[in-house]
Amino acid sequence: MPAFPKPSFVFDYAPAAEIKALRTYRATAPGRAIPAKAVDRLLLATWNIANLGVQDRAAREYQLIAEMIGWFDLIAVQEVNDNLVGLRGILAALPQKYRAVFSPAMGNDERLAFIYDSTKVSPLEKAGAIAVPPEDFKYITLEGVAAKFQGFSRAPYVAAFQAGAWKFQLVNVHLFYGDESKPSIERRSLEAYAVGRWGDLRSRSKNAYVKDIIALGDFNLPKAEPGDPIFKALTRRGLFLPAHSSQIGSSIVGDNHYDQMGFFPAETQSDFTGNTGVFDFDGALFRQLWATKTPAQFFAFMRYYLSDHRILWSEFKL
Repeated sequence: MPAFPKPSFVFDYAPAAEIKALRTYRATAPGRAIPAKAVDRLLLATWNIANLGVQDRAAREYQLIAEMIGWFDLIAVQEVNDNLVGLRGILAALPQKYRAVFSPAMGNDERLAFIYDSTKVSPLEKAGAIAVPPEDFKYITLEGVAAKFQGFSRAPYVAAFQAGAWKFQLVNVHLFYGDESKPSIERRSLEAYAVGRWGDLRSRSKNAYVKDIIALGDFNLPKAEPGDPIFKALTRRGLFLPAHSSQIGSSIVGDNHYDQMGFFPAETQSDFTGNTGVFDFDGALFRQLWATKTPAQFFAFMRYYLSDHRILWSEFKL
């Protein structure tokens, strides 16, 4: 997990003032409203927190991150380093009711984690990773893709939870990225299809632990639209990706739809309230920095101390 370059300048800020700005933005910015927590609703989110445990964040950065995580009942986190100092920093800034579970380190020394409100959400028996046995690699194929599936760079982390009476499985994903070359896109497409295929097979299996399966995380998906090869591969087996109501991308620079949350309508549509969106915290934070530095400097500061990804959230009925 190579760190982003540390900004060469210093910008001092008061966490309390920035938290107030976040709360105001959440309450007043068009399309940014995140519902308040409710006993009959689950607020589920996903956030790629860039190089968590590698970049030099201080307590005040963890306060800002924890403020936003605390708006949700359960959140999947990507890019958690083998060194858990970043995850520990977030948990220290959250109320004590929040807990975490996480995977072993995999490709790029990266773990995948879930942070949850233990008064609302309980982990169930099932936890592990999607492992496609080598003898099944031959089934991970796509029309027009000559490359062969060779397994995941970072195996998606699966954990089952219960909130109220609802039992569900979450598949925390951070797909291979590489670059924008054809080999990288083909490899990413095959990984995306493997996630969708696994979910389809498990949701229809008579031995399924629970049939509600939600795949969420950083799919490195440029555009959530039919012409995108990653989108096509991911949805080929029936995964439904609801449109973000905020109509903005999850990348703080550009409008890429990297982060997604998908489910199989036959099992989960009735639980989904239809409320979903991307929260662009970069529109609320560090206004003085935005006013006094170039956009490039502002986003360099943002991606180093917070993240280069925004939060994606959805609401489900309990």
